[in-house]
Amino acid sequence: MTKPIKILIVDDEEDILEFLEYNLEKAGYVVFKASDGQQAIEKAKKEVPHLIVMDIMMPIMDGIEACEQIRKIPELNSCLICFLTARNESFTQISALDGGGDDFITKPIKPNVFISRIKAILRRHKELYQSDDQQGHQDFGKLSINHETFSVALDGKEIPLAKKEFELLALLATKPGKVFKRDEIMKKIWGEDIIVGDRTLDVHIRKIREKIGDNYISTLKGVGYKFEF
Repeated sequence: MTKPIKILIVDDEEDILEFLEYNLEKAGYVVFKASDGQQAIEKAKKEVPHLIVMDIMMPIMDGIEACEQIRKIPELNSCLICFLTARNESFTQISALDGGGDDFITKPIKPNVFISRIKAILRRHKELYQSDDQQGHQDFGKLSINHETFSVALDGKEIPLAKKEFELLALLATKPGKVFKRDEIMKKIWGEDIIVGDRTLDVHIRKIREKIGDNYISTLKGVGYKFEF
């Protein structure tokens, strides 16, 4: 990649901003800062970052409201938004995703883990990482997904998946690191006209894991699933 990756960090605590800025710049990213939601919107319009890392609880305008406003700005359509939160309750995580967020990172933050999560989130950015033919074929280390032949291979060996199993894996793999909520998955895989219980989804996930291993799909209890690479 030749173009610099721009990240906007938003938090009302100066020490958090300095900590994030130091670690992101050390990893080679171009960093911009804001201390509340309103500043975040103005800075995002000006700089058009690839990723916004934003706290939820802030004065003037909180992170979720700022996210909702940013999602209405056409030039920021491809911008990814990751929330920072000190709370780990599922309702906070769901609110963050419902507000238009792509992911969240829970405080306290460990530098190495933080940078790894940032890299994983940025892999979803089409402008940065997706080539023209990627819709047909994707490689994730030892795992390969071919959307044209509806086939999956692990270590070069083809893995037989049922139709719904393939569709489910392919959906999650379209955005590595993104948390797909259970309702979203069931509507996209089974459709809105078919009533599918939670147990059906869980069984399909279990069968996929049995075939490709437990490393690729993780569970966010009470929320949904995500593909990790």
